Amino acid sequence: MSEPAAASLTSDEVLYSVADNIATITLNRPERMNTISREMLAQLSALFLKADADPDVRVVVLTAAGRMFCAGLDMVSATQGKGIGSANDANSSRTTLDMKSAQPIVMFNMEKPTICLLNGAAAGYGMDIALNCDIRIMAESAKFAAAFVKRGVVPESGGTWFLPRMIGWAKAAELIFTGRTLSARESLEMGLTNEVVADAELQARGRAVAAEIAANAPLAVQAAKRMMRAGLSENFGEHVHHVFLQLLPLFRTEDFREGMASFLEKRPADFKGR
Repeated sequence: MSEPAAASLTSDEVLYSVADNIATITLNRPERMNTISREMLAQLSALFLKADADPDVRVVVLTAAGRMFCAGLDMVSATQGKGIGSANDANSSRTTLDMKSAQPIVMFNMEKPTICLLNGAAAGYGMDIALNCDIRIMAESAKFAAAFVKRGVVPESGGTWFLPRMIGWAKAAELIFTGRTLSARESLEMGLTNEVVADAELQARGRAVAAEIAANAPLAVQAAKRMMRAGLSENFGEHVHHVFLQLLPLFRTEDFREGMASFLEKRPADFKGR
């Protein structure tokens, strides 16, 4: 999958906006329960890359329009012989994949923090894309449906990697092998979401968390995320060494000096990202 041209970075099916250092990406296909087409995958990759490269963006929020977050890949189109998974899918016979621009890889490699606001059910691919965000906040009515094996597939976009790390092997095995649906409260108890809020409060709460993150030194936040991601595959000695390699350049930034000055002067910091 190649990166789309700049002219196609936004569409009616994926909305993008930036305000107050927060980029918001909205799945906007409510009439199809925000199911994901191949075109939407390309747009999502392009928009996450756009946000990651924009110095004015410090946090990325992913959410959806309508009553559903995402019902997964567009299986209706597939059964009609179109799109992902259909008999006519030109990619079904490929033996290699362009992983540089693959949507799950792009999301995982994001330097900017990502927050998923689940306004409704997230099933299949929708669940995987939510798990790929750093922070998840669910509305009371939202659900996670790990329905992959019920559709004859595996968690195709990271679920088999994320779930054992988030909730342990046994719980992940139970959830994936049964294809069970979890309520927002069950998801919270299992550790799959950070918090659950009333439906009407979801967007405001998500923006408040995003604003809290955006108020911090962006280079430090991004370095912390980078180190957390690296720590998933490093031993402790390697990790500490790499942390110091991240820390030393931060000591030379304007933001470090501003952080120290604001602490001593007992005032809010005004970070510039440099």
